Amino acid sequence: DVQLVESGGGSDDAGGSLRLSCVISGNTYSSYCLGWFRQATGKEREGVASMDRPGNSAYADSVKGRFTISHDNAKNTLYLQMTSLKPEDTAMYYCAAARTVYAGDVLGKNQYEYWGQGTQVTVST
Repeated sequence: DVQLVESGGGSDDAGGSLRLSCVISGNTYSSYCLGWFRQATGKEREGVASMDRPGNSAYADSVKGRFTISHDNAKNTLYLQMTSLKPEDTAMYYCAAARTVYAGDVLGKNQYEYWGQGTQVTVST
């Protein structure tokens, strides 16, 4: 199994920045695809960013140019750097891991088996 624990959420004003962290543990997670997802109140969970093991990243159109996904192998930690925050970024953010992901749907939530408990991000106007 893979365990994921997020941290770093909080509140900020529009235009601000936050960095989310996700500590990952497990025997074989190094071969997994990793991703960040978010779910706003009353809405479906949506993919935000993903990174495969070679390090290729993908982003939702709504966050391109503002969010950056990265991974620190030495710390077994996945990050999501969020800048130019908007009120519509307000959501619970989750990190997730998948053993295999269809290349045409790397942000598809149904492909990810392992999930963290989430961390709340709130952006005010």
